[in-house]
Amino acid sequence: MSDSSISKFFEKTRKERLDIVADFANLSAEELKILQSNDGGISFEKADKMVENAIGTFSLPLGVATNFKINGKDYLVPMVIEEPSVIAAASKGAKIARIRGGFEVAADQSYSIGQIQLLDVDIKSAVKKIQESKKEILELANSKSNTLSKMDKGAKKVSCKEIDTPLGKMLIVELLIDVGDAMGANVTNTMCEAVSPLLETITGGRALLRILSNYSISRIAKAKAVFDKEAVGGEEAVDDIILAYQFADNDVYRAVTHNKGIMNGIIAVANATGQDSRAIEAAANAYAASSGKYRSLSKWTKDHNGNLVGSLELPLSVGIVGGIINVHPIAKICAKILGVSSASELAGIMTATGLAQNYSAISALATEGIQKGHMRLHARNLASSAGAKPDQVDKIVKQMIEEKKISLDRAKELLDDI
Repeated sequence: MSDSSISKFFEKTRKERLDIVADFANLSAEELKILQSNDGGISFEKADKMVENAIGTFSLPLGVATNFKINGKDYLVPMVIEEPSVIAAASKGAKIARIRGGFEVAADQSYSIGQIQLLDVDIKSAVKKIQESKKEILELANSKSNTLSKMDKGAKKVSCKEIDTPLGKMLIVELLIDVGDAMGANVTNTMCEAVSPLLETITGGRALLRILSNYSISRIAKAKAVFDKEAVGGEEAVDDIILAYQFADNDVYRAVTHNKGIMNGIIAVANATGQDSRAIEAAANAYAASSGKYRSLSKWTKDHNGNLVGSLELPLSVGIVGGIINVHPIAKICAKILGVSSASELAGIMTATGLAQNYSAISALATEGIQKGHMRLHARNLASSAGAKPDQVDKIVKQMIEEKKISLDRAKELLDDI
């Protein structure tokens, strides 16, 4: 199977869903067994080796978003998230984008930025000496990674910048490093630490911090899609969505919630594939404020035919080699479901998922309101929290929706009646 447009996937049994995913991604019997396990894919013994002071494991729901066509290729997108409606919203957004050809995405090469903080230097003189020693600095940095050097990657550029602080001026030396298909944090930090003594010798200064920057503006990912105006709900709906976007782009209180919705999609894929979600969030929020004002990460306009056009760009530092994606069994399987062959491909998929999620959220807000669909799914959680068995949940949910009384207390009352 290579078609991600699967009718009524949400109505199928777990076995039926797993069979579809296994067929789509050519999963092995062993990989299916891992997905069917109830331990979230890792034993305590493995968890104990991953973090300090481990006392157990913590599982979150893993689902797949359907309907995604990205750069002409179909994807089932694994998403790990606890919030109801997110996976459904991403699938819906992808379904509507699919009408006009799906998502077009592009991502920069995987350049990481490492920073060395130099103190007690004559900045003008130090910058000149560093520029004269670029070749030596790069050679030393690249000696710390045989793998990247063999691939003609590694440290490519040395630059300097002066910053003014309440405690005086500081010189920041930055390494631009092509980390290939890795996220690159470890190799970046290693290179920064390796060249620090040399920089001290060259400048006569003192190196303090030697660390990567998670503000990965040399790793920008972009996604764009056209959403058919009739599927959106007509020209008035298109105009209202654009007005809703303008609200988010010009009011920080709205922008934060708007961007949170985008990150619902991106972080759910990051969780599924073992990425550093904290680094991704931090970089995205810094980028949203790069104009000097915190704004919408996405942009919404319409084309000459009146169709809704959405675009999204943000720095996205991800990897498909090294890190948790090669350690956690389910993260490995999720990468296989996606079928990605490069970090840039993964970044493009994540950005498309964020845009699909954003479309569904802003569309719902501008038309029926966010709560109609969200609360329907939330009602299932409430019914389960009240103690309802699987065969009782649907009955309780149906009654609460009809009454428009969706609460834990009402779920308990209905359960008592049953």
